[in-house]
Amino acid sequence: MITYAVRCLLALTASLALSLVTTAATAQTFSREQDIPDLRLGQRVMVDDGSCPAGQIKEVLGSQMTTSGVLRTRKCIQRLGTKKR
Repeated sequence: MITYAVRCLLALTASLALSLVTTAATAQTFSREQDIPDLRLGQRVMVDDGSCPAGQIKEVLGSQMTTSGVLRTRKCIQRLGTKKR
């Protein structure tokens, strides 16, 4: 028999895990790279500025910490879903 405290702890852990998964799955999309605020280490942001081929979108990643801040790397990736305006 599971006690009430254990049930509450399990429910809290499950809801925290679910919120972390859904938060990580959503990516911000900007129309210009200049509009991106401070990029954190490991953060991925999509930029729809038309610089990538059709069906792809630019991904900007905070890839490495340097003395001057977070280094950004850019690459074109497959666009998922329909284009939102």
